[in-house]
Order: sequence, then C-alpha cells, then structure tokens
Amino acid sequence: MIREFTANDLDVVMKIWLDTNTNAHDFIPASYWQGNFEEVKRMLPEADIFVYEKNNAIQGFIGLIENYIAGIFIDSSCQSQGIGKALLNHAKEIRSELSLQVYKNNTGAVKFYVREGFHQVKEQTDEHTGETELVMEWTK
Repeated sequence: MIREFTANDLDVVMKIWLDTNTNAHDFIPASYWQGNFEEVKRMLPEADIFVYEKNNAIQGFIGLIENYIAGIFIDSSCQSQGIGKALLNHAKEIRSELSLQVYKNNTGAVKFYVREGFHQVKEQTDEHTGETELVMEWTK
C-alpha cells in the first residue's frame, strides 16, 4: 500500500534513507551521508513523501518537491521486489512530468530510470561530492 507520510514515520524513513544511500553509493564516503542526516531529517517533512507499507512495515518511500524526485529509497531487504517501480508509478499518476538527479556511478539506478522512461538531459558535477550526476526527465 502506498500512503502519505506522517510524522510517526520519520525515524523509519530516515533509517532507510541512510542505509540506502550508504549501500548504493559506495563511491561516496559513508561519513558524507551521516553528516547530512540531521539536515535531511529536518527538511524531509517539507517534501511530499509517500511511503510503501506492507504488513504495517514501511519498506520504502519516494520524496517529491513539486515535479522533482528528491529520491526513491527502498529498505535493503525489500529491493528488487517492484517497490521502487510502484512508488515511481504513483508519482507518474499525480504528476505529468518528473525530473531527478542520479549519480552516474549508481548504474543500477540509472538503468532503472531509463527502463522507466526517463531520458538524460544533462551531465554535471555534484558540488558537494565531486561526483558526476545525470539530470533526467520524464513526461507523460
């Protein structure tokens, strides 16, 4: 089930955020994500967050800031089960266009977004990490 985020979800969502970023971005020191944890936790409720919940357990979430996907994060024990696709499809239902930034070295995520109809519009350097990121867009 996909539902809107509530304040009670914050701790679980932040654990998924930290674990997913640390695991998916082994080319960025874990200290970078740990150092941004409190700021993200403070800013997260400002986005439109939708959680994927099964058996009363949050298994993943998507964050939207207007038409921008701030991220899709899936609990490591639940990945490759269609949860990311379900969350992305939910975003596609409520938005007519979407954009995102993804690290080029996160090849699994890049392939996922291409498979789901996104196309690259720009390549740039993330000023915080020095990593190359792709700007991708999707329209209905």
